[in-house]
Amino acid sequence: MRWCLVVASLWLLMALTVPDAQARNRPHQQDTGIRRGKRRRDGHGHTRVGRTKPLKARLVPGPSIPVEPQGQGQTLFLESYRHLQEEHSSYNVIPDPDLSIELSGDSPAPNEHNEHVAPLTNEEIQQILWQEEEERRRQERLRKKDEARKKRRKQRKEQAERQRKIVEERRREEEEALRMQMEKEEEEWRTQMEEMARKRQEEEDRRQKKEAEREERENERKLEKERRQERLREELLALVEEEEREREEEVWLRGDVFQMPDPDEPEEPETPTLFPIPIPTPPTAEEDELKETEAVEEEEEEEDIARVNRRGLPLGCNISDVTVTCDNAKLIYFPPLAIPELKSLSLEGNNISRIPAEAFNGIPNLEWINLKKNKLTSAGIDANAFQGLKMLRRLYLDGNLLEVVPSELPPTLQELKISENRLERIDKNSFRDLSNLVILELEGNLLSEGNVDPMAFAPLIQLSYLRLGRNHFRIIPQGLPKSLLELYLENNLIEEISEIVFNQTQSLNVVSLRHNRLDETRIAPMAWIDHRNLESIDLSYNHLHLVPSYLPRSLVHLVLVGNRIERIPGFVFAHMYPGLEYLYLSYNKLDGEGIESESFFGVHNSMVELCLDHNQLITVPSGINEMTSLHFLRLNNNKIRSIDDESICDLNRSGEPTLETLRLENNYIDPQKISPTAFSCARSSSSVILRPQNTK
Repeated sequence: MRWCLVVASLWLLMALTVPDAQARNRPHQQDTGIRRGKRRRDGHGHTRVGRTKPLKARLVPGPSIPVEPQGQGQTLFLESYRHLQEEHSSYNVIPDPDLSIELSGDSPAPNEHNEHVAPLTNEEIQQILWQEEEERRRQERLRKKDEARKKRRKQRKEQAERQRKIVEERRREEEEALRMQMEKEEEEWRTQMEEMARKRQEEEDRRQKKEAEREERENERKLEKERRQERLREELLALVEEEEREREEEVWLRGDVFQMPDPDEPEEPETPTLFPIPIPTPPTAEEDELKETEAVEEEEEEEDIARVNRRGLPLGCNISDVTVTCDNAKLIYFPPLAIPELKSLSLEGNNISRIPAEAFNGIPNLEWINLKKNKLTSAGIDANAFQGLKMLRRLYLDGNLLEVVPSELPPTLQELKISENRLERIDKNSFRDLSNLVILELEGNLLSEGNVDPMAFAPLIQLSYLRLGRNHFRIIPQGLPKSLLELYLENNLIEEISEIVFNQTQSLNVVSLRHNRLDETRIAPMAWIDHRNLESIDLSYNHLHLVPSYLPRSLVHLVLVGNRIERIPGFVFAHMYPGLEYLYLSYNKLDGEGIESESFFGVHNSMVELCLDHNQLITVPSGINEMTSLHFLRLNNNKIRSIDDESICDLNRSGEPTLETLRLENNYIDPQKISPTAFSCARSSSSVILRPQNTK
């Protein structure tokens, strides 16, 4: 066993000394033309070392331990070296010229000259081992990098393939949806065209039928008239002929008076004298028929005159001065008009679906167009339809099927209404060049903060009135015009008012946020407190639990009806100047503990109207008797049981009574127990409403 360890140690030393021997023998190998093992390069330009071959070594005894030589081919593992070094440090390994050793590199050729090899030190051996380990680690790192690179390449390829498939699938879906949409639109267009053609044909048939009937009646009247005239003519001729005969007889009889009778002729008896027969008048029925014929002719003449005056207007349209009204006339196309002096045109309540480019060519001076409640679509309005109207001020498009704002609107426009449509987006160019627009209404559409570009309102430098109610906004839209005075956002989904939303609208005077989802914690403290012009705020029907703090200093009118307010914090109105005048808190949850003695501090001299009806108040809130300007007070539909002498009116206050209306009905008050001085500040007894009261 010991001998085996010695052999293994020597073999290990021999394996470690081979690189130095190779370095020393390299010139000699070049001279002799011996070819070394080839080094291979991988795909990254690194030299890859070939596989090591079994090592062969011979043992040389050291100075203190005799060793007998061993045969060739003895091979042991490298790990045996450490044990051998610890037990027998006096042995050395020298290369055997007849033996070949290969170490993770080029295979050395046998030493032809049998040179003397110096023994390696432990440091050199460790250095060689370290180099070999480093080389092995480097090769392992290169292999792992190569594998990782291949894996990443494969993953990228797979991801690209998946992305390509997704894009291809999405593209196919979009193409299919577009194809179906185009087919649907084409079918709808074809149906509309067929319907229009059918209606036009029916209208033409009716017109032709009416025309034929009218012509037939006209021909019958003419024939009847000619027959009547011929009959009258014949009757008159007969009468004239009879009269002539009678006249001839009369003349002959008269002449007989002046002639002497012939004696040869027998005497005839004398006949009585005949007088001319008067001409008979037509019967009464014929007179009526003639009058009726004349009346029909006059009506036809009046219709012809009216037809000329209407200037080609379709049925159901009226013209008055410079205004044409065709409301609810069942029109299916835009009527062709040629009235240059026309100023106003109303086509409300029809079935118009298209506005061609030449629709307004004959009426270029229009100032007001009303197209409400039609079937207009964005595709049906030509891009240049309104471009030629250089004097247009007002355009109403409510109640149609528009998906986008019509393009190329005249820059003279001052009022635009597109409520109750299907607007899905507002781009930054939707209101381009509309710098004169003052009123804009976009209620009842599909708008939200996600499809309204923040720069959409930038061109509206004179906009004062904006209505965006009945949409899907969760926050107040960004980019509101600086000139804005009134903003209406009722019936949306607004949950938050940020600090910066009103920074650019310092001229804002009215804000309405009725029927949203606001609560007092989602209103930023600095949202509007410093506004100097904001006088009216409507927060009715939200989710408020108390009167919001940090209200605008300039606030005059505050509406909080229909919330869940349980408390009015103290001094909440104290910072306002000149002070709140109108406060409406009806239909909330205020009780006797929700109103503090300081709740109305700051409004004692300014409050004019105060509504606290439909709450849960048990007593009249403190502070009301200090309101010197109060004209209107509602406390009805609460749970108030008694009225103290000074709960409403201050007996020590001098001057004329100011309270015009005081409502206390539907409480639990016994009118018999009210002091006569309790309502001393009321102007008259009729100003106080006490009945009916609830029973206990």
